[in-house]
Amino acid sequence: MKSTVTLKRINSLAIPATVAGIAEPLLSITDTAIVGNIPVDGLESLAAAGIVGSFLSMLIWVLGQTRSAISAIISQYLGAGKLEEVKTLPAQAIYLNIALSVLILLSTVFVIREIFELLNASGKILEYCISYYSIRVWGFPLTLFVFAVMGIFRGLQNTYWPMVIAITGAVLNVILDFLLVYGVDGIIAPMYLDGAAWASLIAQSVMAIMALWLLWKKTEISLVLKFPIHPELGRLVIMSLNLFVRALALNTALILAVREATALGDKFIGAHTIAINLWLFSAFFIDGYGAAGNIMGGRLLGEKNYADLWLLAKKIVKYGIYVSLVLMAVSFLFYKPIGRLFSNEELVLNAFYGVFYIIIIGLPINTIAFVLDGVFKGLGEMKYLRNTLLIATFLGFIPVLFLGRYLGWGLAGIWVAFTLWMLIRGGALVLKFRRKFRPLLQNH
Repeated sequence: MKSTVTLKRINSLAIPATVAGIAEPLLSITDTAIVGNIPVDGLESLAAAGIVGSFLSMLIWVLGQTRSAISAIISQYLGAGKLEEVKTLPAQAIYLNIALSVLILLSTVFVIREIFELLNASGKILEYCISYYSIRVWGFPLTLFVFAVMGIFRGLQNTYWPMVIAITGAVLNVILDFLLVYGVDGIIAPMYLDGAAWASLIAQSVMAIMALWLLWKKTEISLVLKFPIHPELGRLVIMSLNLFVRALALNTALILAVREATALGDKFIGAHTIAINLWLFSAFFIDGYGAAGNIMGGRLLGEKNYADLWLLAKKIVKYGIYVSLVLMAVSFLFYKPIGRLFSNEELVLNAFYGVFYIIIIGLPINTIAFVLDGVFKGLGEMKYLRNTLLIATFLGFIPVLFLGRYLGWGLAGIWVAFTLWMLIRGGALVLKFRRKFRPLLQNH
């Protein structure tokens, strides 16, 4: 039987998934680039956008894990030819997710100042953080809803409509950023940092409306809540909880990095904001092949087609490495112009250029981790992903982070810790996949 794991099939999923995946970091990058060039308090605005962006990313990643769980279950049922049996599950999962997101939103709104004081924000930066977050946080449930709908489409082996939603949101955000941050003479007064927050919120609202409409028009999945509770909801919740703990560990690393960078001074948090946004952009760019592995891996597991599953893992790692090499070449060639897109402050740029090479060198390591991470999510291996992240964070990242502080490595110490973190994650996934699926391959 001819293999379905072809370059054409992988790219038909990976390329739209890449475009969809970079939408969220692109929103943050747009804010960072535009905010960093604000004529009034640009450095403080850039620092505030970075601190708030990191905190919001943590919230979104922690609760956005339902997307992967929904995608894994739907794709496995699709592969087994039993999709009809799981049609009531998505609505139940989405309503549960939205309820949790609203609960967390309301719980943070009343302690905003305390949250950002814990992240070492103070003075004018703290006030900007509070103002910016007070607007952007209302897009949090909308983003989680969009993520869940994208998970449904992915489970159905469709990455095209998520791409359309993402492109629309990203383009709208860029246009609104320019209009609201800098203003239009005689029409719109400049809103500066608050304008960036409103631009993101409006873009997220439009994306949520599109997601709802496309799900209704393009699938047979209903968002009408029906009972009884689906038997798979328990497995979905356990998967999500494992990913929830994993995301907490992941964001512990991200938040500690922001805290350490903030403690180094304004120019360093500005430089770190640029660096982390570019790191996340490359992560989501590479993650398109991880998404293809997620989507196809779940279906192949449902079919018990272990030969193609093994072939899939090999191919998407290879293609992902190719993409990372292209990103490395572009980064080396456009080293300085990339920095100047975000800030014209020489102190910020010098600090950024001092660590950018570490990010570039780590791209192939990141690729292996991100791509296999996607495959493991599709296979439902959430417990192993959780344990791997806990080990990488608490036995790798955190010790090196504090060692770097003790030895006076500055911002470079933070990015050395990130590189080791990704090396542990990628290595553990390679070992697990070989040990689990090579015997299955040989027995079939």
